[in-house]
Amino acid sequence: MAQRYVRVQNQEGQIYYGLLQLSLNVQVLDAPPWLQGQPTDLILEPEEYQILAPCAPSKIVAVGKNYADHAAEMGTPVPSEPLLFLKPPTSIIASETEIKYPVLSQRVDYEGELALIIGDRTSDCTPEEAQTKIWGYTIANDVTARDLQKKDGQWTRAKGFDTFCPLGPWIVRELNPGARLQTFLNDNVNPVQSSCIDQMVFPPDFLVSYISQVMTLMPGDIVLTGTPEGVGSLQLGDRVRVEIEGIGRLENIVVSR
Repeated sequence: MAQRYVRVQNQEGQIYYGLLQLSLNVQVLDAPPWLQGQPTDLILEPEEYQILAPCAPSKIVAVGKNYADHAAEMGTPVPSEPLLFLKPPTSIIASETEIKYPVLSQRVDYEGELALIIGDRTSDCTPEEAQTKIWGYTIANDVTARDLQKKDGQWTRAKGFDTFCPLGPWIVRELNPGARLQTFLNDNVNPVQSSCIDQMVFPPDFLVSYISQVMTLMPGDIVLTGTPEGVGSLQLGDRVRVEIEGIGRLENIVVSR
């Protein structure tokens, strides 16, 4: 099993980065792993910590319509260049926490995605250089108030509500380029989304290079790489689970705000 890098909070409220062991103990690091954090002698046992979202980025840069089948289901062509938007860091929540359905919306959708973690300050880099800037991978759900997205004509409000970026549960360093992404609702064994990540229109290295021509990416920043076909609405009480082979599962329940 690949090493799993986590961010946790102990019972006293202190936050640490660490390595999740098979025993579910966490070996604490002395800094974020992408800043050369090294293992310490501090070990947290399972009852002594809570898993948080695996990083605390300065920004979340997301990419729209990056799978051809998703662009088609939205009734739009595939963009000729990556379609970028931002989600605020305040939208991030951890796995096994609650997505809060905003009173301003009548249609909230799930969007399962692969998330990239940036490991180094990145500006004006080539796709080849971008490969060295992607430190690791995790799972995201780009929750979207679809009715507000259509109403506003731009996406800030629809994508920016608190709790609209479930992220985690941990980070892995390596990922099979053909890993399968699947999204499940409740106890249904059939996924509502199922695609291999190599079906992206613009691959991760190209995305990071493209974004870096616009804005500097900082260590710990997140890039959401787009969602495949099969997006749909969430209802109060739903449990939504996004799985990516080689990473794990991100699971959240929908509640009223």
